[in-house]
Amino acid sequence: MSHRYARPVPKPAADQAESLQLGVDRSSPVPLYFQLAQQLEAAIEQGRLAPGSLLGNEIDLAKGLGLSRPTVRQAIQSLVDKGLLVRRRGVGTQVVHSQVKRPLELSSLYDDLEAAGQRPATRVVRNAVEPASAEVAAALGLAEGAEVHRVERLRLAHDEPMAYLTNHLPAGLFKPESARLEGTGLYRLMRAVGISLHSARQTVGARAATEAEGQLLAEPPGAPLLTMARTTFDDTGRAVEFGSHIYRASRYSFEFQLLVRA
Repeated sequence: MSHRYARPVPKPAADQAESLQLGVDRSSPVPLYFQLAQQLEAAIEQGRLAPGSLLGNEIDLAKGLGLSRPTVRQAIQSLVDKGLLVRRRGVGTQVVHSQVKRPLELSSLYDDLEAAGQRPATRVVRNAVEPASAEVAAALGLAEGAEVHRVERLRLAHDEPMAYLTNHLPAGLFKPESARLEGTGLYRLMRAVGISLHSARQTVGARAATEAEGQLLAEPPGAPLLTMARTTFDDTGRAVEFGSHIYRASRYSFEFQLLVRA
């Protein structure tokens, strides 16, 4: 019985396992399928398994690693469940993308995507001066109705929508030109004009996508979204930016370290 797919295969499974340095420690208490899944996930996150690349078939991969086929299948299925791999009829198991894990620190999404090798891109949807709402005014320490720049951007990675970003800046701080915003991150532009970002107050939450948000982010209405509201301060303590962002939960997570209090 042949297990060859009617499609080009980048590498035989045995060669792929060797090139990716896949292996398991049978003396470890960690389940073998989980060890393999972790190694494959790391290869995807580090770009050694790029989006669109194919895994070798399960039988050959199992033989190359000295594992049972159910063990390999379980490892692959766990990454399918995470949205990192997809099984395509007549094609095989294909890498979709890696999930972006953003550290909870004062960094921009553009920089985080670039550092993760995710090829960020931006579409400016709106860039206008408008009166500050009560919420925006309170966040920026302004009078309600004071003029603020409102910038709305769709952030993409590998040409796929990742997040919808809405930022408000005090008028007169600097002019956020759309052409420049589409080429780099907001924080880079702010630093370039001499604004020294010092700290931020941030709230992370979650909710269901509206129909309009689903269309923007290529998710069905009701899909889970991560939310983030952030007020950023410069080194004088002045509020210089208020952001209200939504992220695809299927593609994005926040990551942080917890310390034990003595």
